[in-house]
Amino acid sequence: MIALEHPIKINKTASALLTGVLCWTLFAIGEPSANFLTSDLFVSFLNTAQQNTSTAIDHLHREYVLESLTHHLGEIAQILFFLMGAMTIVELIDAHHGFRFITERIKTKNAVRLLWIVCSVTFFLSAVLDNLTTTIVMVSLIRKVIPKKEMRLFFAGMIILAANAGGAWSPIGDVTTTMLWIGGQISAGKIITSLFVPSLISMIAPLLVLSFSLKGEVGSMPTESHPETEYAGNGKLMLILGILALVGVPVFKTITHLPPYLGMLLGLGVLWVVSELINPDLDEAIRKKFTAAYALGKIDMPSVLFFLGILLAVGALQSMAVLSGFASWLDSAFRDTRVIITLIGVLSSIVDNVPLVAASIGMYNLADYPTDTMIWHYLAYCAGTGGSMLVIGSAAGVAAMGMEKIEFIWYLKNISWLATVGYAAGATAYLLLL
Repeated sequence: MIALEHPIKINKTASALLTGVLCWTLFAIGEPSANFLTSDLFVSFLNTAQQNTSTAIDHLHREYVLESLTHHLGEIAQILFFLMGAMTIVELIDAHHGFRFITERIKTKNAVRLLWIVCSVTFFLSAVLDNLTTTIVMVSLIRKVIPKKEMRLFFAGMIILAANAGGAWSPIGDVTTTMLWIGGQISAGKIITSLFVPSLISMIAPLLVLSFSLKGEVGSMPTESHPETEYAGNGKLMLILGILALVGVPVFKTITHLPPYLGMLLGLGVLWVVSELINPDLDEAIRKKFTAAYALGKIDMPSVLFFLGILLAVGALQSMAVLSGFASWLDSAFRDTRVIITLIGVLSSIVDNVPLVAASIGMYNLADYPTDTMIWHYLAYCAGTGGSMLVIGSAAGVAAMGMEKIEFIWYLKNISWLATVGYAAGATAYLLLL
């Protein structure tokens, strides 16, 4: 239902929430799972109980389900608060038109040169912000500088590739990488040094191919005035503070050893205070649009609830021992985790990468695969860049699809093979550099 969101006309958030709640409901009313039967709670009951009545075991099972739900909800809340803080900071920068200090400096009209500049900016900006926000910012840019629809579609397709590649090597660049970082599967420093080169190659390989076929200039757009920007004189300040807040999150975690979401909320708090203090002379109705409270109303809450539903469902499957059993089957069928992770990356172009990564985290535990083991870094790369192979395979792709009305078949014919080349090149580079 999530993959077929557009044909069936049911928002994927609704499908995810239903899935999450139904999984826990079935867990609660179903037969005790293997995890429950080996839990300390059940073993203690067997050692102390006078008689093992089914009523007592059912009650104990429900208690175990509630404990598991509370445990998973604590982990999920960390991811959701982190995302909400990051989204609000980005919306606050955008409200002050801070991104124009980047986009307005791109002047060239040569198609190939502009493509390299746009993709390079997207690659690095995605690592600092996130791939979804960066895609929206960069697609908005090309709509202002490229008048030809066909040319703009190629640029939008390459922005998707560059944004997903840039998000893969940063702990805050993609939801899936953030999940792995918060979960303790990867560390900020190691993921950057391990995946920067493969991610860069996954962007450069299709860029080189496209550079030979893309010719001429992009043309000129009529100049437009933006009267609302006269009230946003502090855009540069908010851009600098916002980037410092986002980049400072890994530093905060390293120094304090506190969870990353606290560092993100600290950054949001600082920007919130600054947004209240600047522009003190503006009319209240105008000033309201530049506040954090207004930015909070603009964040993509359906996406946050989508992650909640998906992560709840995966948490239930993990507590039921379904995922560990599936991992054992995969290991016996393929016998090589590198093959399994590569296939997960390909599958993420069809099914959303968030549930795939969440499931992978449940399949492979930290006891067997400690922090910064190869499997986690390779998973971050494959899930991050694999979604580019189809336009529906990533949040960046769906955003660009909506903004530029990219057709699924057009993307499949013109961009998918380029994304596959980049995915394979980056994966090969990572495995060779091990």
